[in-house]
Amino acid sequence: MSKPSSQSRQPQWRELVVTPAPPPLNITISTAPNTPQAQPDFQLSLAKASTPPSLLLPTLSNRYKALLPTPNSIIEISPESHSYTADFAHRIGGGAPPSKSPSPAQTETQPQPPTKPTPSGAALILDYGPSTTIPTSTLRGIRSHAPVSPFTSPGLVDISADVDFVALAEAALNASPSVEVHGPIEQGKWLEAMGIRARAEMICKALDKKGDTEGRKRVQDAVERLVEMGGGGMGRLYKIMAIVPERGGKKPVGFGGGVST
Repeated sequence: MSKPSSQSRQPQWRELVVTPAPPPLNITISTAPNTPQAQPDFQLSLAKASTPPSLLLPTLSNRYKALLPTPNSIIEISPESHSYTADFAHRIGGGAPPSKSPSPAQTETQPQPPTKPTPSGAALILDYGPSTTIPTSTLRGIRSHAPVSPFTSPGLVDISADVDFVALAEAALNASPSVEVHGPIEQGKWLEAMGIRARAEMICKALDKKGDTEGRKRVQDAVERLVEMGGGGMGRLYKIMAIVPERGGKKPVGFGGGVST
């Protein structure tokens, strides 16, 4: 979070850290494990001073730097996802020349793959998150398919947050000069372009020969769930991004390109 500094007129980033939550004023004993009124065990608190992550991570992208002058701006940065993506790009395209500013991948102690004489391979990244903006305040918990506080019942709640696809694209391109990034595009559009309906119909025809009408319905329902673009449909929420060897901007299938023979 961007906050004015008490010792300087220049704004500075402050890390939101996990701290123990204060005890509730009224203590209620309940045996229900998923009580809606359950008091979270932890909470997010604003660090009182700069921390190493708040000093380093926001300097890695001009997108973050542009928000610093705006008070109370919030950005979410996942250095681990940047590092994994940079490693994918390095393995596909080979090494990159030294950069002026350190990237999350460069802070890792793991050995880097050798430079490749010929770029090869590809990576397909699927997850949910905005296509162009920086995620803000998306940390959440999920339990029994329902949203809950991420700070309730530690160890029993799945922790989730949106993916910053633009940050992943930057990490890939900075890691290797011999890769291209395509997308992200919405899952529904990508699956339609990849021919999901034609494939599903082939499966349904095989089921029809067996007289399996219930099987046909399950396949059709599954396809609609994957490509649904309205409301909170998976086809709209989930995005897909590709990292491929540099090929002059020629788009892969599913990202606007066609099949060539």
